[in-house]
Amino acid sequence: MGMSSDNIHGLVLAVSSSIFIGSSFIIKKKGLIKAGNTGIRAGAGGFSYLHEPLWWAGMIAMIVGEIANFAAYAYAPAILVTPLGALSIIFSAVLAHFILEEKLHIFGVLGCILCMVGSTSIVLHAPQERTINSVKQVWHLATEPGFLVYTCIVLIVVAVLIFRYVPHYGKTHMVVYVGICSLMGSLTVMSVKALGIALKLTFEGSNQFIYFQTWIFTVVVAGCCLLQINYLNKALDTFNTAVISPVYYVMFTSFTILASMIMFKDWDSQNGAQIVTQLCGFVTILSGTFLLHKTKDMGNTTTPGETPVFHSPSHPIVQMSPQ
Repeated sequence: MGMSSDNIHGLVLAVSSSIFIGSSFIIKKKGLIKAGNTGIRAGAGGFSYLHEPLWWAGMIAMIVGEIANFAAYAYAPAILVTPLGALSIIFSAVLAHFILEEKLHIFGVLGCILCMVGSTSIVLHAPQERTINSVKQVWHLATEPGFLVYTCIVLIVVAVLIFRYVPHYGKTHMVVYVGICSLMGSLTVMSVKALGIALKLTFEGSNQFIYFQTWIFTVVVAGCCLLQINYLNKALDTFNTAVISPVYYVMFTSFTILASMIMFKDWDSQNGAQIVTQLCGFVTILSGTFLLHKTKDMGNTTTPGETPVFHSPSHPIVQMSPQ
């Protein structure tokens, strides 16, 4: 089964997005360290990093990466694009190893390998996406009973989490914040996909911005993104990043793939073996991500005969960079 040219476009965009986003963390961190040497550290509330060209270079790399990611959804199914987000973790780990001299632990290397293997099996078995000629088609898919039910359940659960659980458990259970971000994230990606397809078709000469549906998707993207950023910042502020990232990645990817299956019926065209292969690839990426995060700080803090120090999530490490 060969890959379609659209899937290849999506793959190239998703991987380059990971390279940009992964390296942006390192460039930003270099900038923060440099700024911290001259002014007040960001962790202590200083903003000297705003005068640091390196920090801005990191910001720009991140924005370029997000745009490439956005474009990837216009070409390839979410089942292909979303899991490849794990590759940015690999790039930042490998670059940190060489540039920041944060040594990779042997299990971290294994984690990288697992992510690569999992990504490869997902890429090779990604479904073909149906050809879409208009945003109205996406709107039709989004307003089918199955996806409407999914959307309603997500909105109800998110509302309950925000109004009922955030006040009581937000500060102690990270699943509350991460759950809100992941559930909303799955709706964001579906709208991003719709918007990406709209832009792609508009560039190809068929203006999609004359349809009110395109504007509804745009508003949904903006609203969902703001909500996600808000709660993700709260999560990062309250809990250790090393704990948040893998959990957020797992939940976000799972809900996104579920939403994509309901809306685009990605798996209609696939047989059992392909579906099982994709699930195995997904689990492999998850294991790799988990290993990478678990061993992130082990490479450079331990000397032989010393027990590694793990930071418990109840004592958050001060966030170095403004996320």
